[in-house]
Amino acid sequence: MNARQTAYAVLSSWEEKGSYANITLDHALQKQALSPADRALASALVYGVIERRITLDYIISALSSRKPEDIDPDARCALRMGLYQLIFMDRVPPHAAVGETVALCRRRSAGFVNALLRAYTRLTAPIPMPSTKSDPAYALSVRYSVCIALAERLLDVLGTERAEAFLASTLQATPTTLRVNTQKIDREELLSHLSHATPTVYSPVGIRTTGSVRELYGFDEGFFFVQDEASQICVSALDARAGMTVVDVCSCPGSKSFGAAIDMNNKGTLYAFDLHGNKLSLVQSGAERLGLSILRTAVRDGRSPDPSLFGLADRVICDVPCSGFGVLAKKPELRYKDPKESTALPAIQRAILEQSASYLKKDGMLVYSTCTILPEENELVVKDFLACHKDFSLLSFAVGDLRCPEGMITLMPDRHGTDGFFIARLQKNT
Repeated sequence: MNARQTAYAVLSSWEEKGSYANITLDHALQKQALSPADRALASALVYGVIERRITLDYIISALSSRKPEDIDPDARCALRMGLYQLIFMDRVPPHAAVGETVALCRRRSAGFVNALLRAYTRLTAPIPMPSTKSDPAYALSVRYSVCIALAERLLDVLGTERAEAFLASTLQATPTTLRVNTQKIDREELLSHLSHATPTVYSPVGIRTTGSVRELYGFDEGFFFVQDEASQICVSALDARAGMTVVDVCSCPGSKSFGAAIDMNNKGTLYAFDLHGNKLSLVQSGAERLGLSILRTAVRDGRSPDPSLFGLADRVICDVPCSGFGVLAKKPELRYKDPKESTALPAIQRAILEQSASYLKKDGMLVYSTCTILPEENELVVKDFLACHKDFSLLSFAVGDLRCPEGMITLMPDRHGTDGFFIARLQKNT
């Protein structure tokens, strides 16, 4: 199969079977002998169509007398792919976008798909999007391709102007962000070997770049690992130091453990726990590539801590499972998730925080974090914990030019250029 056929098969499976697009795409790319350019095109089509699905269906509705849900699934999938190329992929010629898409279709639907795509190419002005003045939730849903329920929740939390700015930022291309392994190389030296790379804004050890990570200078040597700047800021707030005992209670895929171990100069002990034992092998192999020997991995539910470590930790990383609405740009399928599906999470998060605090010694510090922007999973969890634990308090921190005098911050992609991410630093006082 070529790139478009591969993307079409993956998107059809995603739509009809509810399969995970990333897993299905990875399997498909492994089977097909595609060139690097075709692999990139297939990936761009899959993730792009998923990311813009609601917007694309709105445009289909404007071009056709039939609603998208009434169109044959195969034809609908092809229409989405064709329109995505016409609207959002500047480097694809219109004739190729139309012709190659129609070639994917069965004979019974090829004429219909061809007619709609050609109708779009004849438009003299873009199809107008709904206004936020009459129905803000519907307008945000269509413009930024998120489900109505998520649009409504973001409006509740952020208001119309901020919600729109946040959602607009989730449709921007995100660079790959690296955390420099300063045990082996400093940032300036690594930057000198990378083209199209710039230092991160706040993190003193981060680099933004493009291209395949495995092909970058220094990958095999363990000079860096992938970590968003928000996560780097989180690790910096931890203030881990050489010789300390650190516990990372939900460590997979391992980037915060790696960052803390580097900050510790690979001296001390870092316990990397996680509920999912099959993922801990990635933490172990990552630590080996980076030359980090102080990690001790073990399968453990964050709600069931290891009593042998109570009162012994200088630092605790408590990066809890969350709804993930801060990383819509990287996980487009979350755009269609109803926040109500995550109502059980705050209780789980609160339980993990409660149990993780048992590891700390006096004057020890814990960093609680999530990759969501919803207050019920963030500051409300922390405030509830503090109300029940008078021996803990929030502690201010700063990373680069980022100041957090209150000890809690929600990083936003439109304001900070990072993932949407919450960080709170707590200290045990007695």
